[in-house]
Amino acid sequence: MNPHDPTGVSARLATHRPQTLTAPAGFETATYAKVTLRLLPFLFICYVAAYLDRVNVGFAKLQMLSDLKFSESVYGLGAGIFFIGYFVFEVPSNILLHRVGARVWISRIMVTWAIVSAASVFVKSPGTFYALRFLLGIAEAGFFPGIVLYLTYWYPSMRRGRMNALFMIGIPVAGVLGGPLSGWIMQAFNGVRGLSNWQWLFLLEAIPSLVLGVITPFVLPNGIRAASWLDDRQKQLLEGNIACDAHAGAEASLKSIVSNGRVWQLAAVYFCCMMGLYGVSFYLPTLIKAAGVKDALDVGFLAAVPYAVAIVSMILVARSSDRRNERRWHLATAAVAAAVGLYASTLHTGNLAFVLITLSLGTAGVLSMMPVFWTYPSSVLSGTAAAAGIAMINSIGNLAGFVSPSIIGWMKDATHSTNAGLIVVALALLAGAVLTLTQSAASASVTAASGASRA
Repeated sequence: MNPHDPTGVSARLATHRPQTLTAPAGFETATYAKVTLRLLPFLFICYVAAYLDRVNVGFAKLQMLSDLKFSESVYGLGAGIFFIGYFVFEVPSNILLHRVGARVWISRIMVTWAIVSAASVFVKSPGTFYALRFLLGIAEAGFFPGIVLYLTYWYPSMRRGRMNALFMIGIPVAGVLGGPLSGWIMQAFNGVRGLSNWQWLFLLEAIPSLVLGVITPFVLPNGIRAASWLDDRQKQLLEGNIACDAHAGAEASLKSIVSNGRVWQLAAVYFCCMMGLYGVSFYLPTLIKAAGVKDALDVGFLAAVPYAVAIVSMILVARSSDRRNERRWHLATAAVAAAVGLYASTLHTGNLAFVLITLSLGTAGVLSMMPVFWTYPSSVLSGTAAAAGIAMINSIGNLAGFVSPSIIGWMKDATHSTNAGLIVVALALLAGAVLTLTQSAASASVTAASGASRA
């Protein structure tokens, strides 16, 4: 198998396209159901573990700042510096995944980030906090865009909105599960064996990532040809459907990707989306505590509410987007809803019910943007160009993970409130909606045409 062509599509394009077009609908549906059942649950669990390790610092903050005498600005910078390492190493990481295969590279990513996350128990000073967060970014670089790329090896564009949603609901599920879990660890383990509760949080929540990383090579095939659980007819169907999309994506050099204005515009939209996501992720426990909730376990359970709402919203929006073959208005509407929710949450910060409702709207809007957004890059790029382009968009967009908590932390030190920072985040989301509506309709029409060709 050519490592630069994991699906084997390039060599079999002409052979399998006619077979795909005449495949019975029931056989195609059953084949994709089989693929989804074999791949998505494991990828989903991996993403839950990844996101938990990325944002558990938001719960650790509840005690860590007072233990270590850190200011809000130190926390904001430390939370955000993760994304500098992430930015620097993401494009090379995704290109390597495309070349050496998903199994080995995803395993490497997960094992190294688990080790670095667990090492956070040794944080004693701002310098060590910054260094470990930077190393965590390096370790995790390539995981998310690598999975987005990996899904393009299996699913044509007309199915990717739903598949992206099934994978990306790992974010809100991490919130639903991680909130109560983190709250319980913070409450139950304080002082055990001489470690503070936030140290136990980093240590215990690294274990799932380590275990998953070790078993990844035994679970994930590199592509369709390597899937022993598919018969030849099923492989031909899947490869043929990917081949039908091949005309929509263009191979390109890394230099041409970097100079592509459309890729930069997509990166700008994603940056605005990530401003909202990390504003919520790193400060949701703080916002709930500020509404009058003091017990760490109660904060954990209440923090699960906005994420639970977001799970439903992500699935419904992605399904609607796929069914209508429409991306821009779904994405822009979700961005506006997120902006409205986050801004409204600043109006009555002492009213817990109001804060939960508005933060639920904001969180649902932000997270509903993601699966719809990620149908764009894979519609206009393929092969190594897709690997580099997806990674570039994700790495630039995730710089918002540095900007958003840094701004909120700095403004909280200056104003003694998170409100000003949340308003800045809401404005960024509105800018994302405007940028989305200025996008060319090319990607949406590509997706629609791809769907029509198999109708």
